[in-house]
Amino acid sequence: MADVRITYDQKANAAYVYLSDPHAHPKVARMYPCDPVEVGGMINLDFDENGCLIGIEVLAANSKLPQYVLDAAERRDVEDA
Repeated sequence: MADVRITYDQKANAAYVYLSDPHAHPKVARMYPCDPVEVGGMINLDFDENGCLIGIEVLAANSKLPQYVLDAAERRDVEDA
């Protein structure tokens, strides 16, 4: 089973799910915003230059992700303090 890295900024209420190799640093070549009406919020899909999905940005994360996922995520807002 692959490890998935998730970061969460509680102040911004934004989470990011990294789907790429944790040792690689792929660049986002294209961002696809999901229809906010269809998903009930803002979710953006990030793709690399080869068209591979490398990450998912979830805004209003506390309404879209289970609390246990947010609790386990790396906190980004704590680092900024």
